[in-house]
Amino acid sequence: MTSVLTRSLSSISSRFQTGFTSLHCFQIDGSGLNPHRPSPLTPDPSLSRTLSLYWRRMVRRASLILCGVVLFIAWNALLLLFLWWWPPIGSPGTGGGVEPGEGREWDGDLTRNVVQLAEEVEAELEKQKQLLQQIQSHRALWEKKKNNNQIKEKQPVELNNNNNEAGAREPETAALQKIPDVKDIVIAVLVVACDRPTVRRSLDKLLYYRPSKELFPIIVSQDCGHEETAKVIGSYGDQVMHLRQPDLSSIRVRADHRKFQGYYKISRHYRWALNQVFHTFKYQVAVIVEDDLEVAPDFFEYFRSLFPLLLEDKTLWCVSAWNDNGREQMIDPKAPELLYRTDFFPGLGWMLLKELWEELEPKWPASFWDDWIRQPGQRKERACVRPEISRTMTFGRKGVSMGQFYDQYLRFIKLNDQFVPFTQRDLAFLKKEAYDRTFAESVYTAPTVRVEELHANKVTVPGPVRVQYSTKDTFKAFAKALGVMDDLKSGVPRAGYRGVVSFMFRGRRVFLAPPPGWKGYDTTWS
Repeated sequence: MTSVLTRSLSSISSRFQTGFTSLHCFQIDGSGLNPHRPSPLTPDPSLSRTLSLYWRRMVRRASLILCGVVLFIAWNALLLLFLWWWPPIGSPGTGGGVEPGEGREWDGDLTRNVVQLAEEVEAELEKQKQLLQQIQSHRALWEKKKNNNQIKEKQPVELNNNNNEAGAREPETAALQKIPDVKDIVIAVLVVACDRPTVRRSLDKLLYYRPSKELFPIIVSQDCGHEETAKVIGSYGDQVMHLRQPDLSSIRVRADHRKFQGYYKISRHYRWALNQVFHTFKYQVAVIVEDDLEVAPDFFEYFRSLFPLLLEDKTLWCVSAWNDNGREQMIDPKAPELLYRTDFFPGLGWMLLKELWEELEPKWPASFWDDWIRQPGQRKERACVRPEISRTMTFGRKGVSMGQFYDQYLRFIKLNDQFVPFTQRDLAFLKKEAYDRTFAESVYTAPTVRVEELHANKVTVPGPVRVQYSTKDTFKAFAKALGVMDDLKSGVPRAGYRGVVSFMFRGRRVFLAPPPGWKGYDTTWS
């Protein structure tokens, strides 16, 4: 590139000089223009210096651009190689899976080098951001001073300092209003079943922990027409209501989706079953449980306590029993009462209101409903509530995913084994305004550390810490190194809220967080 620019600029310079030496023009004397006195123009020395300086600048700029392109390509190639080389949680094909958080995420020089490079990029981005903020703040101050001077010149105004101080002060924190108690509300429990006779395990635990048949009617909706499973469900008599999905026909799909026929049938079944719950039986709220989920002792207590909050806070659209990063090494076992808001739809035991179903049902997708529901058009910047320790656990290796996801990840989720009396607790702290304020304070007052320091146990400060990311690639690199689920749906990380993923790492609370001043999710991060 440099040699091409050099030859081009040299050619331009020589042509300029040739043109000037051969050019004749009018001479100006005291009487004006004289066309009869042509004389050759000699080259201007200042023009040559200008061309030479211009040429040097072009060469320097081309070199910088070339270096930048090379660095960009090299960085992305290295990171892509790392992401391709590094397997997901568990070892596919082994049939067993690897327990996350045992150090394999940090094995190998390539992993260390990539994470260190990502941290250096993050540090440089932070420096550039701080510099830009300083420039903007100085500019804002200068503009403010300039405007004040102009105002003073036009119309002097006497300022009341006391009033200004009062106006600038943050309003006093108001006492949180308690969530209204909704007594005797009936919460339907919808069990979605197909061809697993092991649904017995799920139903046994639901019936064992259910505090009231009247307040928590259990409806089992069965697809697939599997008779052995139907007999198991029927053996419970009037303890549960058994519905059979009438349409068992195959669904016509395009050729490349024939292998996904099961996902189409699941979506069709969900639509039919939820219409039965909300439109046929007229329930106002329901908890959806798949037939391969085992529930915790406080499962019903958990959902009953959060129903009034879901009813009142319109910035919430679901309550989930699931923590996507709920492996035993990544939770605080001493804090089963911890609850969070999350922008990621967790599923796997979740509660919704009838009004949400009436919003979603007209546009319900033909397949892959769980990916669809996580899109911005459905979420509409609403959040769900999730626990620190999951209130459901899946035991279903058999399914449309052929068990791979279960072997690699799901079987490591910790099920809560303690009863927490949530209905006796004040859960108003989960309301958006109060929660956002305390959440941001706890995250961004935590000191920033490097992934390498966490792995080497070199963090000297006590309490929670923060690992900062700025790009999709650095998020994925840090998440893999720390054992966090690294996939994103429409830009939202699993269990994330305002871009922040909270988890435990070697007994310490860690926030994997974007820089302060979060502006929203980038839907291209998927």
